[in-house]
Amino acid sequence: MTNKPDKRGPARQEQPPEAMMAPGDEAPPGTPGTGDDICPTCGGSGKVKDGTCEYCLGRGRIVRGISAGA
Repeated sequence: MTNKPDKRGPARQEQPPEAMMAPGDEAPPGTPGTGDDICPTCGGSGKVKDGTCEYCLGRGRIVRGISAGA
């Protein structure tokens, strides 16, 4: 038996759904200057008639940039 280095690299850690960007997100969750908004596709339910809302990935909310007012 030889001590060869493991060539597989570090294990990939799966992100929880809350940390993933959905197609409707304008930025990753937690980005400064952003906030949650109700998903316009499912109305906040996370579901559409065919199953899970693909726009918000079933979260019912999307991440949007917020303005400081003008």
